[in-house]
Amino acid sequence: MTIIENFINIKKQLYKLNKNINLIVVSKNQSLEKIKLLIEQNHYHFGENKVQEAHSKWKLLLSTSNKLKLHLIGKLQSNKAKDAFEIFDYIHSLDNEKLAQIFSNLESKSSKKIKYFIQVNIGEELQKSGISKDKVHQFIKYCMNDLKLNIIGLMCIPPIEGDPTKHFISLAELARKNNLSELSMGMSNDYECAINNGATFVRIGSKIF
Repeated sequence: MTIIENFINIKKQLYKLNKNINLIVVSKNQSLEKIKLLIEQNHYHFGENKVQEAHSKWKLLLSTSNKLKLHLIGKLQSNKAKDAFEIFDYIHSLDNEKLAQIFSNLESKSSKKIKYFIQVNIGEELQKSGISKDKVHQFIKYCMNDLKLNIIGLMCIPPIEGDPTKHFISLAELARKNNLSELSMGMSNDYECAINNGATFVRIGSKIF
């Protein structure tokens, strides 16, 4: 099947599950030629994992359209935060105080305001990034009250092994307790489960490309 056919099929599935779901097309490692096929279908939300790749690929394209919205969905090193601030509209992987402080400082010198998701290490995996569940409330308060960041929701990447349902339920409960309305969870292999458990943003790449 073609990229367009895959995209249309995914959109139909998502609409049946939740007509208000936000689809982020994960475009990492994909050519501009392929991405433009989806822009021509009036899709404007794309996700990238690496700041440097996103800069080289998107900078010119973003200058031609204010409809395009770029989401950083990968781990962000603090030394790349300034570059990320220039190009991304959403950060899904805010996970430490140093990074939050850098963004707060950048925003204080700019009219630009980014929308942030706090990444939670929902499966408590040593190799994964994210705030531990018991520190989420404190970190949200710090980011919102002290740093004045626009925290809109929580993000997670559940463990590869096993049923992700309990992790999605856990993230949704954390969001509810902290009065956050957005949940970035669900990828190509588990987006249906994520939507059924409250996802508002899903990140799908391989099922389309």
